[in-house]
Amino acid sequence: MRTTQQMSITLPNEMAAQVKARVASGEYASESEVIREGLRALMARDNAVEKWLNEQVVPAWEALQSGETKGLSGDDIRSRLKAEHKRATGEE
Repeated sequence: MRTTQQMSITLPNEMAAQVKARVASGEYASESEVIREGLRALMARDNAVEKWLNEQVVPAWEALQSGETKGLSGDDIRSRLKAEHKRATGEE
């Protein structure tokens, strides 16, 4: 049974040039390898976002909803960011 599927794709000229340049440099053996690597990177990013949502965002949201933690207002966040920026840049 075949484990691959042939596809025809259309890329903007700039992206196509990038694919061809990667192959020409010897970094990849074929255009297909470049596209596969890009899809692996996209899947890794999606998995990282999903993990972050499940492990950090959802628990924080649930804690906020249950009253375990207190949220900050937009003004509080802006004030804290301004103060941190001043400390980081030595503008105090």
